[in-house]
Amino acid sequence: MTFKTLQLNLSHLLSSLRPWLTLFIVFWLLGSLGLGWLVNSFLILVGLLFLAPIILFFGFRWWLQSNLINDRCPVCDNEVTGLNNTQLQCNNCGEQLFIQDKEIQRFTPEGTIDVNAIEVPSQSLEES
Repeated sequence: MTFKTLQLNLSHLLSSLRPWLTLFIVFWLLGSLGLGWLVNSFLILVGLLFLAPIILFFGFRWWLQSNLINDRCPVCDNEVTGLNNTQLQCNNCGEQLFIQDKEIQRFTPEGTIDVNAIEVPSQSLEES
């Protein structure tokens, strides 16, 4: 390795480190002038910028797990997924549904009486 190659490699290394060295020198000067609080608050702000997306991701994931409801449609028994306390429509039968207290119910306007029909076997008069 020649002196010229070593000098070229060293100048390339210094040019790539120049922004970091400048930043370090600025922080060092601010700290030596009694402005350490400014450096600390900047470092705290940078730390929060890195931590905020992680905290938001896990917070959103927890919220989604506690509010995402997966149940069966009361009309057609098809699997339906929705958020708690929201109104949605069944993909299979088109029935309006409402999710309340982590349970899927038919959405009926006030004053509507919901009746469950049962099948009664017919009997002829002669059998009785």
